[in-house]
This record gives sequence, structure tokens and C-alpha cells, in this order.
Amino acid sequence: MKKIITIAGSNSQKSINKSLLLYTSNLLEHVEIISIDLNDYVLPMYGVDYEIENGIPTAVKKLNELLDNADGFIIALAEHNGTYTAVFKNTLDWLSRANVKVWRDKPTFLMATSPGGRGGATVLKAAVSYFPFLGANVVADYSLPSFFNNFSDNDISNTELKEELTQKVQLFKQHLILNSIL
Repeated sequence: MKKIITIAGSNSQKSINKSLLLYTSNLLEHVEIISIDLNDYVLPMYGVDYEIENGIPTAVKKLNELLDNADGFIIALAEHNGTYTAVFKNTLDWLSRANVKVWRDKPTFLMATSPGGRGGATVLKAAVSYFPFLGANVVADYSLPSFFNNFSDNDISNTELKEELTQKVQLFKQHLILNSIL
């Protein structure tokens, strides 16, 4: 059974990106979902001096081990001031010190949502262009605009946006199958 790691790029307990990620995970069948909550991996702020003095934190090593066993990734990125949240960027910086190919050349589905009409489009665009440098095989991306208008009762209420997500999930699944054949 394929192992899919999901990560919401937020440490908010009420993250709308976590809600979107959970919804999307439920669209996948016959896979094991391993959900990573960044609150379970509290890390010091990355700095080269800290790393030289203390080495890579145990939490990073544990997270890195989980990533080693993944067949693919679904990452929902919260947007703070047009970029990654501080907690996500810090985690990414630490992970790149343990393995520069953070995403192991595995199929990666990037998503974002926000209360606004752009749906985290700025952070999503940045991730789509940057993640391949960290070993991501970005096979799909998806933005859900105006979260509170388009998502209620644990479902996407806008038919077109729901269909678009379904198509992107299918594309991700196809790449998972292809990746296991190669």
C-alpha cells in the first residue's frame, strides 16, 4: 500500500489548510495517509551556528525518517504575507540540512487556500517553482479561493472548484502508479 505524507504548512489548530488537506486525503483510496502536524515537531530557529554547536535536532531526524518511507506528498501551504509560514519555512530549512532532497523526487501535490479571493496563489506559485530544487516532483497544484465561501460542512460547495480538485487528485494518483513502475 502506498504511503502518502500530508503536511499542512501551518501550526494553527484551526488551520483552513488542514481542513482542505483532510478533505483531499479522503478522496484517495487504497493508500496509507500519514498526517504530519508541525506542532509535533517543535524546532529551534535554524541557524548555522546552532547547527554547528548542537547538530541536527532529534525531531528533524525523526521527521526525515518518515519522509524516507513516503511514496508521495500532499502539502497544503498557508500563506503569511505572501510566503510560507515561519514554522513551515523553519522546518523546511532544517529538513534540507538532513537531506537536501527533502521531497525525495517523489510525486508531490501542492495546495493552498485562504479566506481571500486569491486562495494562497502567491505562496503556491513560489512553492511550485522552488520545491523542485528540494527534490519535489510537482505533479499538480491547486488553489481554493475564498475558503469560507467555497468550503462548508466538510465539503467544497463550488462545483467547478470541486471538480478541479478531483481531477488534480486523479493526476496525483496516476503519478504514484507511474512512479512505482519506474
